[in-house]
Amino acid sequence: MKYNRAYLPLIISAGIALGILIGFYMPHPDTGLSTTFPASGDKMSRILDIIESDYVDTIDRNAIIEEAIPMMLRKLDPHSVYIPARDLAEANEPLQGNFDGIGVSFNTITDTVLIISTIPGGPSEKAGIMAGDKIIYVGDSLIAGKGIADENIVRMLKGPRGTRVDLKIARKGVPELIPFTIVRDKIPIFSVDVSYMMSDDVGYIKISNFALNTHEEFQQGLRELKGQGMKKLILDLRSNSGGVMDAATMIADQFLPEGKLIVFTMGKSKPRQDVRATSHGEFEEGELVILIDEWSASASEILAGAVQDNDRGTIMGRRSFGKGLVQEPVMFRDGSGMRLTIARYYTPTGRSIQKPYDEGVEKYYEELGARYIHGEFEQADSIDLPDSLRFTTPGGKTVYGGGGIMPDIFIPLDTTGISDYFISVRNSGLLLRYALKYTEDNREAMKKFRDLSSLDEWLSDQDLMAKFIKYASDNGIPPDKEGIDTSENILYIQLKAYIARNMLDSKGFYPLWEKIDQTLLKALEYIEAI
Repeated sequence: MKYNRAYLPLIISAGIALGILIGFYMPHPDTGLSTTFPASGDKMSRILDIIESDYVDTIDRNAIIEEAIPMMLRKLDPHSVYIPARDLAEANEPLQGNFDGIGVSFNTITDTVLIISTIPGGPSEKAGIMAGDKIIYVGDSLIAGKGIADENIVRMLKGPRGTRVDLKIARKGVPELIPFTIVRDKIPIFSVDVSYMMSDDVGYIKISNFALNTHEEFQQGLRELKGQGMKKLILDLRSNSGGVMDAATMIADQFLPEGKLIVFTMGKSKPRQDVRATSHGEFEEGELVILIDEWSASASEILAGAVQDNDRGTIMGRRSFGKGLVQEPVMFRDGSGMRLTIARYYTPTGRSIQKPYDEGVEKYYEELGARYIHGEFEQADSIDLPDSLRFTTPGGKTVYGGGGIMPDIFIPLDTTGISDYFISVRNSGLLLRYALKYTEDNREAMKKFRDLSSLDEWLSDQDLMAKFIKYASDNGIPPDKEGIDTSENILYIQLKAYIARNMLDSKGFYPLWEKIDQTLLKALEYIEAI
């Protein structure tokens, strides 16, 4: 299966707190890389020995250890984590940039798995699976109408490269189920969501996370845009929670002249290590804007901080998450692993952007909610940082450490067009469900459109809003004239964007969504005026 954030839930170990990726790839046992430790005679081992020998009931020593390790690491910092052996492979998938599967994107409609798309050249396409097909059986297991969670369906379809999975497919116009045998293979996870031209000379690239292959994807997108006449670039790191640090520094290298400091790290037992730009940068001169928000973290902050501190570009949006700790992977013989914080990273001016965590993990993650309540998402002047956190770039710009990257230009959270009606249909999932249903019902008519312009023009003549309002009413949300009038434009654009994504993937989705993305529109206005 294709790992597509538009349709599949993120399957990441629960040990990764609230989706904040930790910054370094942890090797799987198959790589042969591991660190092991000798038996210890310390108090903890002694306590376990006594419990095992004298406790009133028989206990599972390993189960106690598995429970104790995460609790110990929680006492250190929010990003030191333990990952059990059963979860390690899945935890690494977003960082590795691939996994073994059948190469499809799917969603569940009326309790049936609907194939949204197949990866070109992937196992499912080669076997003859088509967009619009419905998976009824996996092996001998009936999955249609059983209420099986998406993550469990994913586990049924995934498996080691070279293994086989039997499917029975329902296809519109075919009376009988069609059997398929698919040989699993390596499936890429793309971390560059999209790259396209927003205007004659402004390109746009969105990176969703940093994996081992992100730099290569970014370079490909950059070169394609330059070939289309790009002179200015908007790089979108919003909601990018981080990942592989090297990927972020290599992308920063694309923007900075040789010798410029990108980032440096230091820890109690780790001497300072500098990462500097090489002579290989392919976009060192053009105007650059980087978009961030409160969910931009870790490697995203390294990249934004390097650009900001070197006066290379303009950072726009809202203050980033504030994760400035570096983790090192440790492997154990049983296949489990640990990511242990061993250093802090610092931006070129010497800023540590790690926010405080001395009040515990819960308070650490609740801090984003506190920012919202305090009004920081709406007013830039609600942020109060002490002078001790003030730094100055070589160009004389004031920047701050101590809790995320502060943007050069603040853009508040956009609440324009939000109504109770919009919130109701959004929270119910009806927008996505209707877009899927509409795609399923009209796939044959839309298959002829190979580009967004023609598909958009066709959708504009289909009276989508009236049809959706009736669908929402039939599903428990009655019409609300005032709410519909307030939110009509947002609802309409989102519907078209979701349908276009079902047919044309990301390059159908983002150019439409752009029309209601006020942060992106303001960035475009800013960069075009330079």
